[in-house]
Amino acid sequence: MNKYGLHGKLTATAGNGEQLAAILLEASRLVSTAKGCHLYLVSKDNSEQDSVWITEVWDSKEDHDNSLNVAGVKELIAQAMPILNGRPNKGQELEILGGAGIE
Repeated sequence: MNKYGLHGKLTATAGNGEQLAAILLEASRLVSTAKGCHLYLVSKDNSEQDSVWITEVWDSKEDHDNSLNVAGVKELIAQAMPILNGRPNKGQELEILGGAGIE
């Protein structure tokens, strides 16, 4: 199985965690139909109220990169940037070995 995975945390400025999560959930709806997208999971960090985790599974890194061109995605990125607490880090790139629901 050759799938591309990405797992990372974004942290909003104080009090903006819910807004960041809402933006990322909208992004998940937009990219869910993008070529090669298997999973775009948005999770709340219960120990850090302004942090949100994103877990993605794609057919390839190229498909992930191309998802930035889905209509509306760049606008959502522009909404998120001002409420982030610092620059987003790249996250962990993962080679997906398999698991439930991943074909």
